[in-house]
Amino acid sequence: MNPQDRMLSKKWGIFNHYLYGSQKGYPYKEAHKYEKEMAEEWNERVNAFDVEKLAENLHEIGCGYYFITIMQGTRFMIAPNETYSKITGIAPGMACCERDLIMDIALALKKYDIDLYLYYTGDGPHFDKVAGPRMGMYEDYENDIWGRVNRSFVENWASVLEEYAVRYGDLVKGWWVDGCYAHLGYNNELLSIYYNAIKKGNPNALAAFNSGTASFVNDGDDTPVKWFENESFTCGEDNDFTYIFKNRFTDGAQNHLLIPFGDYREGNVTWGWGNTGVRRSKEYVADYVKKNNDAGAVITIDIYIGWAGEFDPDQVEALKYIGEYVNK
Repeated sequence: MNPQDRMLSKKWGIFNHYLYGSQKGYPYKEAHKYEKEMAEEWNERVNAFDVEKLAENLHEIGCGYYFITIMQGTRFMIAPNETYSKITGIAPGMACCERDLIMDIALALKKYDIDLYLYYTGDGPHFDKVAGPRMGMYEDYENDIWGRVNRSFVENWASVLEEYAVRYGDLVKGWWVDGCYAHLGYNNELLSIYYNAIKKGNPNALAAFNSGTASFVNDGDDTPVKWFENESFTCGEDNDFTYIFKNRFTDGAQNHLLIPFGDYREGNVTWGWGNTGVRRSKEYVADYVKKNNDAGAVITIDIYIGWAGEFDPDQVEALKYIGEYVNK
């Protein structure tokens, strides 16, 4: 079975933003001031993650694949990486956690034939005052410091990606690379460096590169967009369960959409990412996923995850219904 057919056969999946964020009042943009405290907390958090329970929950839900974030914006990574430590000068365990959580998740999911996909970014640890500049890009929006990528940064950051990709091989079926914005300077030439790093680990791995919601909505028109010339599935980031694909492919890329399931919070449509609660009824979302599957598209649902890998019970109840409806 070719990789795109395999993805389609899985029908739908779950996405988790598992990130350090701001814990115990330590602002992540000032990680260099609290290195020891934050690193200890990050390792404590990752070590508490119950991968067996995660896999069991996903199996009971009935999804075909699972996405988890490696990092986003900060210095903190969910698995060791010697290349990252070498470039940034940050010692192992102080940014990249000591536990290889990715490998543990991959092996737990394999028991249930649930595919693993990984989330990476195109802007690296750009908020961190130490890791960002050493990697090659630093941004501080509050002080009007805006970054742009160059080949040196991309090659540094791609070498970190390549170490992960080679380590996990075909245990990882695909990569969703966020923050690949045109305004940062990204183009096909630079994105191909990430693409080649991914392929060194698994020649059959799928890859998508997100340019923001523009990777789905084009100038206000509901039209799927393929951003990178070799993209094998569309990022398709959206904020609600409304768009129904009309066919399977966009310029050869498997049509795919990522949508948050959590409550809007205070009416803000963009605040559902990683939140608890259910924004639409289980019947509505089940029918929505089924309609897109029938059109040849794949749907990924972003949900809440706790420190130890636990899910929101209300979301689990709804997702089990969705799984039964879609898979019957």
